Amino acid sequence: MDTTTTTTAVPAEAAAGAVRTGLLIIGASQSGVQLAVSLRALGFDEHITLLGEEDHRPYQRPALSKEFLQGTMESESLIFRSNQYWEDHNVALVKGERIERIDKEADGSGVAHAASGAEFRFRRLALTVGARARKLQVPGADLGGVVYLRNADDALALKAQLDGVQDAVVIGGGFIGLEAASSLHKMGKNVTVLEYGPRLIGRAVGEETSEYFLTAHRERGLDIRLNSRIQELTAAGGGRVAGVRFEDGTVVPAQLVLVGIGVVPNTELAEQLGLDVDNGIVVDRHAVASDGTTVAVGDVANMPNPLPGSPEGERIRLESVNNAIEHAKVAAYSLMGRREDYAGIPWFWSNQADLKLQIAGLTLGYDQTVVRRDETRGKFSVLYYRGGQIIAADCVNAPLDFMAVKNALAKGQNIPADAAADPAVVLKTIATDG
Repeated sequence: MDTTTTTTAVPAEAAAGAVRTGLLIIGASQSGVQLAVSLRALGFDEHITLLGEEDHRPYQRPALSKEFLQGTMESESLIFRSNQYWEDHNVALVKGERIERIDKEADGSGVAHAASGAEFRFRRLALTVGARARKLQVPGADLGGVVYLRNADDALALKAQLDGVQDAVVIGGGFIGLEAASSLHKMGKNVTVLEYGPRLIGRAVGEETSEYFLTAHRERGLDIRLNSRIQELTAAGGGRVAGVRFEDGTVVPAQLVLVGIGVVPNTELAEQLGLDVDNGIVVDRHAVASDGTTVAVGDVANMPNPLPGSPEGERIRLESVNNAIEHAKVAAYSLMGRREDYAGIPWFWSNQADLKLQIAGLTLGYDQTVVRRDETRGKFSVLYYRGGQIIAADCVNAPLDFMAVKNALAKGQNIPADAAADPAVVLKTIATDG
């Protein structure tokens, strides 16, 4: 990854006194980058400081488990913006600074104190701090060869350990786990996926889609074991992992164990500030936290469900690139003194081997599903309904189904379930108003 100096030497300035900025964005994530970019597009003319804990320029994360891991994408291709962009737009990009404490006034201004001793004084504050990988809590979890894949340093550490690895175990059958498992299998490794729950991707998709991916991945060569109960990770010489032992005593050999069991939102700074926290930083429809001045954006934010027609009071925390972008736009309007609602329909994607999953909408509260399967063309879709109204779809190698549902949701249309059950029907032709 790129670690070159970017804009002004902010830490050096801090040595002489607190750096002053109009807006301090803590978290150089996708949402932090988008917030800065959106504010400049809206005419925000105050100085912006975009501060990140990692010693890398802001980069794209989705490719870490796929193209970057496989070596088909170079690190420079992951970088969001050039140094020149930040300089031209009066954004100070600060790398390698971890904020430990924030002192904030009632008007939204304050000063952030970094572990290095640097201080960053601001008029307004934005928290785009994202989430961190959930740690595995079993004996042996700290052995060498046990890795996570949440950020660039994780990806670099993983790539550095692949030589000599024949057997890899992936703990966790969610998006990251299956993407990484598919990549490792493509690279010639024997891969076993261990999922604690009864099905794959259980938090994100319904039973039909879970079963489809289970069958598809097994057909492609992954050893997938559901309802896995891990007792410990066993050690080899030199303190490195040698295998995974189950509660029944059986052992799966592994020279590498990749853990992907979900994430924990980084709410520590919000808690220190006294903000409302509940599975993330609680924000209103305009990305504003409970103090009325701080904005919180992206993976860390617990927001009202943005899907049109959602029940009053229904809240959700979304982990996706699309949400990071759209939510940042909402926050940018708020910082400009405007109130704009979440404009887009939540959508997600995951590339696993030759399986391209696209999800439109949110499945909360669904009471009916319609399965569309086209074996000859390798297409598979599940449509979700609540009270007869389309609310979401999982689409595998079926981009036209995905776009039809996404557009229908955006326009407040419905796709009648009876007609949609025929896989030969083009969904966009049967979308109806109301």
